[in-house]
Amino acid sequence: MPTTELRHGFADTRYGQVHYVEHGNGRPVILLHQSPRSWDEFREVLPLLGNEFRPIAMDTLGFGISARPADPWSVEMFAAGVIDLCDYLGLEQVILVGHHTGAVVAVEVAASAPSRIGALVLSGMPFVDAERREAVARRPPIDHVVPQPDGSHLQQLWDNRAPYYPADRPDLLDRLVHDAVGVLDRVEEGHVAVNRYHMEKRIGLITSPTLVLCGEEDIFSLPDQSKVAAAIPGARAAVLPGTGVPAVDHKPAQFAAAVRDFVSSLS
Repeated sequence: MPTTELRHGFADTRYGQVHYVEHGNGRPVILLHQSPRSWDEFREVLPLLGNEFRPIAMDTLGFGISARPADPWSVEMFAAGVIDLCDYLGLEQVILVGHHTGAVVAVEVAASAPSRIGALVLSGMPFVDAERREAVARRPPIDHVVPQPDGSHLQQLWDNRAPYYPADRPDLLDRLVHDAVGVLDRVEEGHVAVNRYHMEKRIGLITSPTLVLCGEEDIFSLPDQSKVAAAIPGARAAVLPGTGVPAVDHKPAQFAAAVRDFVSSLS
């Protein structure tokens, strides 16, 4: 029988402990958040998937209350933390779900340990190649702010993300700002790590069944959805209506249903 409460834990990894939250007792589903969020991005998704699966939402290394390695962060480091979590929990094979930065991390996990991934869901993921790396290098940082004595940097954090979040859901931005403040001195480093990653050399190594999801209002990643799907043999693509960058916590029932339906279709 599925449990009704969220369970918190810590796993030892080569970089220090990572924090995770889980629900249910079925087939394991690892959930990876965007930057600079935490496991909290999947708070509402966990019980929705927990009726059939064992969803496990982790704080990526460096974020939430997981260990914060002093060395520069990289997608490869983030991915190693995911694999170490699976080893710690004794999970030989998992369903892996990543959103934005989490999706890029999921690509590296699936490329480096293909036998560990039974199914893969990449949500809101950009295709990071030389063209995109150059374009991103020219644009302003997404979340970087300089702390100010009057706290105005908190308003700046909010304002930077507000155009991509629904105006009638300030609670979603509250949650993002809360997570961002927790890693304020390195808040942009997840995005920097993504832009350094040579996805074009790794994505073709994916062998698991893959679903490429994206919100129809996600201006960052929707243009890349077809390119991502084309790079993975047999990948399916689906668009989530009425949502964008915050698809996970904005439309948790829709997001969970997309994951559940995809995995069920593979049985």
